[in-house]
Amino acid sequence: MPKRIVIVGGVAAGMSAATRARRLDEHASITVLEKGGYVSFANCGLPYYLCGRIVGRDKLLVTTPERLRQRFNLDVRVGHEVTRIDRAARVVHGIDLSGGKPFSLPYDKLVIAVGASAIVPDIPNVRAPNVFVLRSMEDTFAIENYLRQHQPRRVAIVGAGFIGLEMVEAMRQIDLDVTVIEKAPQVMPPLDPEMAAPVEKELRAHAVTLLTGTGLAALDAADGKVTHVRTEDGRQIAADMVLLSIGVRPNTKLAVDAGLAIGPAGGIAVDEYQRTSDPDIYAAGDAVEVVHGVTKQKMRIPLAGPANRQGRIAGEHAVTGVSQRAPAVLGTSIVKVFGLSVGMTGLSESAARRAALNAQTAHITGGSHAGYYPGAKPMQIKLVYEQPTGRVLGAQIVGGDGVDKRIDVIATAIHFGGTLDDLASLDLAYAPQFSSARDPVHIAAFAAQNQLRGLTHAISPMEIENELLVDVRTPGECQGGKLPGAINIPLDELRARMGELDRNKRITVYCQAGLRGYIAQRILQQHGFADVRNIKGGYSLAANLPPIRGLSAGPSPADKT
Repeated sequence: MPKRIVIVGGVAAGMSAATRARRLDEHASITVLEKGGYVSFANCGLPYYLCGRIVGRDKLLVTTPERLRQRFNLDVRVGHEVTRIDRAARVVHGIDLSGGKPFSLPYDKLVIAVGASAIVPDIPNVRAPNVFVLRSMEDTFAIENYLRQHQPRRVAIVGAGFIGLEMVEAMRQIDLDVTVIEKAPQVMPPLDPEMAAPVEKELRAHAVTLLTGTGLAALDAADGKVTHVRTEDGRQIAADMVLLSIGVRPNTKLAVDAGLAIGPAGGIAVDEYQRTSDPDIYAAGDAVEVVHGVTKQKMRIPLAGPANRQGRIAGEHAVTGVSQRAPAVLGTSIVKVFGLSVGMTGLSESAARRAALNAQTAHITGGSHAGYYPGAKPMQIKLVYEQPTGRVLGAQIVGGDGVDKRIDVIATAIHFGGTLDDLASLDLAYAPQFSSARDPVHIAAFAAQNQLRGLTHAISPMEIENELLVDVRTPGECQGGKLPGAINIPLDELRARMGELDRNKRITVYCQAGLRGYIAQRILQQHGFADVRNIKGGYSLAANLPPIRGLSAGPSPADKT
């Protein structure tokens, strides 16, 4: 008898499981049961459809049940909700939502790929017709119809994670007034604070109102529609439309009701082959737990890439009994926020410290390609590494072009247990249109190597204490803003003027981005100054942080060194 494979849920994990299973077993009976009306669509493209950058609903459809039947001989049933798993009989039970008719389907192997649902707080008026979430095609079309029929002018977006910020840009693209409400002290909470600061600056530059450090308290309504959003700190925000982007919760009810094990992070527990606590039942996607590639701890990381890979493994193992082991997950991700790209992988500094790792960081500013070739865009790289091993733990990058390839390079290094020496030694492609002979990835690794080897004592701007500050930029740069109390001795004059400095005092030097400060530090140390520190990221980083000892306002020209 052909093996009976039933897959509950489509999209990334479910369809990867189904198509992989078919490619490895032409004779298996493979049925996909999808609760929604669309079995395979481009989740990550939904905001860009709403603002008109992606034109046509058909562009969002990766494939359809008809195409899957023709090409893969899959029995795909949309509008079919599985409500119960009878593990003893190996049967799933559910409802055909088109007519309310119950159905039962036997299986030999079952794959659960039911994903996650948007978190919706239990407060009055949250189900009003102008309050939305964005997870599905149906959600997208509901927002589209509301925009077309009611032409709202003011939208409040609750939550400043990936979906929230993508929707900020989409709504500004169609000229809506946007207010963002984020309970954390900053947008994009996984980022370290200094890396979130330029993102917030970019949002404000595009007329987005940011309310951070306060959450959603209530929704006020009139005539059945929400008119105002009230925040926890008492502010009242007028809104014609509300988008909830608070986060997602794994859909574990089906698994829990079936008696399957739930892991410590709240997702379905699976082994390295995506098997649940029942060896005949697999699970993949946003509902499951993964092993983090650095900490080796179980976590939930709801991203499309891991979901696809997990589904592929589950489908293969279900039909053949063998497959590769599921790889650990680093949470590598990227988001576009107007003119900025924001990428991250592995652990942030704060996450590394929470994991009790002896973490240190390097912070540099580099260019997307050679500075002499037109169009280079700056990018900030924060590299997190372990002392004393030099193992790379994570990275965050904020900039223009080229963020994606740099974050992918670092993610690859982390995947293979790479160190700073490995990262510094990579043979990366170079032509002036694409990079520099010393790529920003190399520069970040070099800076971290110098710190690890004791060649430089680099500090965060937040670590400045009562010390002598020396600004080694040019006088023209200092006119745009500097740290209060700093004396200006340009780097090229330092050797001739070091007699102006007290050798008995701690001296902290800085430039615009860190490189000239490092050179100044090396000069002073080798001329007998015992206690010299350099500010990571220089003034460009310090100016983006909260006031430091009365930090004067004002931009400075970009540092080309």
